[in-house]
Amino acid sequence: MEIIVKLDDMLYARRMTLTELAEKVDITLANLSILKTGKAKAIRFSTLAAICEALDCQPGDILAFEGDEKERSGPQLIRVK
Repeated sequence: MEIIVKLDDMLYARRMTLTELAEKVDITLANLSILKTGKAKAIRFSTLAAICEALDCQPGDILAFEGDEKERSGPQLIRVK
């Protein structure tokens, strides 16, 4: 299971370019591009917080697990009426 970055979706929803986000977050366009393409190995919490603040979103809006559902071993929530 790997973590995917959904930055493109959030940028589209906010009608913002990668260049505009880079300026707001004060991060180089090259580093932001590495993150956007999923080539980054890590991200600092301070950088993630700045990106989320600039995009008015939560970390879960731009980061997600990708993989087979069988790989997920977390608890399942079931709504009972």
